[in-house]
Amino acid sequence: MTATGPGEPVTDRETVVSRTVAAPRELVFEAFTEVRHLSRWWGPEGSSTTTRAFEFRAGGEWVFTMHGPDGTDYPEWISWTEITPPAKLAMVHGEYRDDPNAFESVLTFEPDEAGTRIEMRTVFATKELRDEAVEKYHAIDGGQQTLSKLAGYVTETLQPTADG
Repeated sequence: MTATGPGEPVTDRETVVSRTVAAPRELVFEAFTEVRHLSRWWGPEGSSTTTRAFEFRAGGEWVFTMHGPDGTDYPEWISWTEITPPAKLAMVHGEYRDDPNAFESVLTFEPDEAGTRIEMRTVFATKELRDEAVEKYHAIDGGQQTLSKLAGYVTETLQPTADG
């Protein structure tokens, strides 16, 4: 597969999810980088998170459990590899540190006429891991739901407090 434009995967190991949030990118970036915000919107519809450790810096970790809507707990681990406020985040995401099936994600936050366009590009180690994430864990739908929850949180909860 070749790149055909923004939001299109460039390899068969990649997924791309994007959304525009009707808010300034500094506010959207803040919602994506402060644990007090993340715990209120992270994850697909019906899920919630419990944070066990959070150190936001390049090389720092976010260790948490995502509670699925069916009651299943999913151990999660994220380590940030690049932080460029308010434009870009890069991270490694797995179930635990040194997870051989961890994947890399790069998120960009670009201003546009409607607010901030977020694009999340995720690259898996193999096509098989990408396919499993998409087919078994509904990674694309879950990513879209997660960004939808972010948009709702920022515009309905965070933005009114930012405006005073």
